[in-house]
Amino acid sequence: MSELHNIATRFVASGTISAIEPLGNGNINSTFLVTIESTAEGAAQPAKRFVMQQINTEVFHQPALVMQNMAVLSEHLQNALQDLPRRWEMPRILPAALPTGEASPFWVDDAGGYWRAITFIEDSQVFESVENTARAKEVGYGLAMFHRLISTLPVERLAYTLKGFHITPQYLAHYNKVLGSWRAGASHQATGHQADDQAQGNTSARLEEIQHCQEFIASRYNWAHVLENAKAAGHLQLRPVHGDPKVNNIMLGRNGQAVSLIDLDTLQPGLVHYDIGDCLRSGCNLLGEETTAWRQVDFDLELAQAMLEGYLSLAGDFLTEYDYRYLYDGIWLIAFELGLRFFTDYLAGNVYFKAKHPMHNLDRALVQFQLASSIESQAAALKALIKSLR
Repeated sequence: MSELHNIATRFVASGTISAIEPLGNGNINSTFLVTIESTAEGAAQPAKRFVMQQINTEVFHQPALVMQNMAVLSEHLQNALQDLPRRWEMPRILPAALPTGEASPFWVDDAGGYWRAITFIEDSQVFESVENTARAKEVGYGLAMFHRLISTLPVERLAYTLKGFHITPQYLAHYNKVLGSWRAGASHQATGHQADDQAQGNTSARLEEIQHCQEFIASRYNWAHVLENAKAAGHLQLRPVHGDPKVNNIMLGRNGQAVSLIDLDTLQPGLVHYDIGDCLRSGCNLLGEETTAWRQVDFDLELAQAMLEGYLSLAGDFLTEYDYRYLYDGIWLIAFELGLRFFTDYLAGNVYFKAKHPMHNLDRALVQFQLASSIESQAAALKALIKSLR
């Protein structure tokens, strides 16, 4: 019996595990879909499925806080989900059975790994891209539904699962430290990158791209403080946020309607602008963040309009005047911030984001910086669009 099977049995109250398969392509946690066949006598019962994940403790140093926030959310939504005009579900925690007979929100394996199980949202699917305006509108609606449901959750009830997450000036400070080490040749990772470049025969081209990233960051250094300055000035307030509402975290039902927002590890206090920006960033780049044709990346304004229409159709009762005023900044900033994080991780030796090859995070950074540049070039049109949709 495999180790995965042994762990999965901790979350199964009845039935037999018939399959454990990898699920999704997330950059942080290891995720599996577990199928359970009923062992009850009589008529055959349909198989049940749940999601099992190993929480990446290199990223989430206190996994118990991740589960605590999920429990707080479930309690808050217990009654709210019953009175909605259409289907909407949220993943629920499936407890693990401890040897003592007690239930726990997670299981710790012999190697110290943290595992959790959550319900699988049936009759739904996720998409890696937004291919038309109808889907874009539903993605925006889904994010707004989540924001609306959690807008009455007292923010102080949520712990910080990732301190400094989506605080761009802190990422800039970390980048400066990593860049200094990389330039000085003080880290083993930097030497490894140089060797990898030479082995691929792309030293000159890669160094030009590295220089491009550095110049892009330097020229926008002060602008990157815009949301944190607004928060410090009292214009923007901390609220419960998802933290990572990429397009492939918003599930759509068979009828094409948004039915859930998954991947709740980064649920914590924050600014909704980062959420909105991340949703548009991931949805309005038709080439996707994994493309190597980064010079061709473009921010699709038509998809952005549909996504904002879906979002703002529900958001009017919780957004403030200042929230609207900083929407454009949030859309631009999140692309810049993710590019900054990818580039920093490349320089540091790919220690945060999973990378398929040594240059992977450099390629990802180039994509995000090109997307930010495309957003900048359409700033007037995007601001006018936001104003028209209010």
